[in-house]
Amino acid sequence: MSKNRLPALSEGGLSSYLNEIKKFPMLTSEGEFMLAKAWVDREDRKSAHRLVTSHLRLAAKIALGYRGYGLPINEVVSEANVGLMQAVKRFDPDKGFRLATYAMWWIKASIQEYILRSWSLVKMGTTSAQKKLFFNLRKAKIKIGVMEEGDLRPENVKKIAESLNVSHEEVISMNRRMAGGDSSLNVLVNTNNEGTLEWQDWIEDENSDHATKFADQDELNNRKKLLEGALTSLNQRECEIITKRRLMDDPLTLEELSGEYNVSRERIRQIEVRAFEKLQKKMCELAQLEVV
Repeated sequence: MSKNRLPALSEGGLSSYLNEIKKFPMLTSEGEFMLAKAWVDREDRKSAHRLVTSHLRLAAKIALGYRGYGLPINEVVSEANVGLMQAVKRFDPDKGFRLATYAMWWIKASIQEYILRSWSLVKMGTTSAQKKLFFNLRKAKIKIGVMEEGDLRPENVKKIAESLNVSHEEVISMNRRMAGGDSSLNVLVNTNNEGTLEWQDWIEDENSDHATKFADQDELNNRKKLLEGALTSLNQRECEIITKRRLMDDPLTLEELSGEYNVSRERIRQIEVRAFEKLQKKMCELAQLEVV
């Protein structure tokens, strides 16, 4: 295999591919940072290649979670790798996050865009809410034990709508869409905010990069969620100082916090650094749990 090429996944060769990508070593935090800086500062392709190959296992693991849509697994994995490469291209190591935390959202967005394209020639939903409904509906049906084809029973529509926080009409429309394949552009769909629309009103605008917008917004929302969870790992003083130093629109200076807590500026800096390291570690742990 060429040094600058990724392992190929042929039809039926999943086991061989998974064994092949296990040969690429995982990176330490320091090693990952140096490689990422080499790519950002000098566009060093070898460094970018190492960043990609060291995370192929993450991409494959996420891709395998989308096997239930009846699409060739080799294509799903390929789309996951596309998302991974986009993440490496845009990754900023100076923000303090590990690449895995950042990349998982790009990987998921790439896979989901591929599934949406493959399921319908008429692209079925351009908003984040519609995409999430599409991908969560099947899980919600499995959770309540709904196995039958065709329209859902009213009581099951109610359960799913409540669990996903959407309208009954949206559940019915999406379920029919998923079960029935492509249909007329003039099929009516009832929405909460815009009244009754036709499917053609939801055709994707080719002039906008929806994959990027979806990934960016999804990444932001999940980072906020991870940060909220990670803050609970800090003691009260650490939480207050990291918040006032890094999480406020108008952060306080070391001098201001030194006076507030009656300690030296160096002591405030030490607490801030320690709190930030704890946040990084906890957020990475929470991110890995979500992937699993």
